[in-house]
Amino acid sequence: MDMVMKLGASSAVVIFTKSSCCISHTIETLIRSFGANPTVYELDTLPNGKQMEKALIELGCQPSVPAIFIGKELVGGANEIMSLIVRGKLK
Repeated sequence: MDMVMKLGASSAVVIFTKSSCCISHTIETLIRSFGANPTVYELDTLPNGKQMEKALIELGCQPSVPAIFIGKELVGGANEIMSLIVRGKLK
């Protein structure tokens, strides 16, 4: 879990994804449309990706990807990002 939190705090916007997840790709594209340049970690391509995925689940991400950190804080997944957009809170 420490590794996930450390990586999540390493950039203004961090997204944990899987290369085969279309929702992850959509959320990444959406965040880029706001002018952000997120750091993206594709868990299925990392040697310790399974461990990181388990840590995200322990942090409350269900499903585990996409998981988005903004400003060093875990925002959540696709539902939380869409909720922020609908409420006009994502800028």
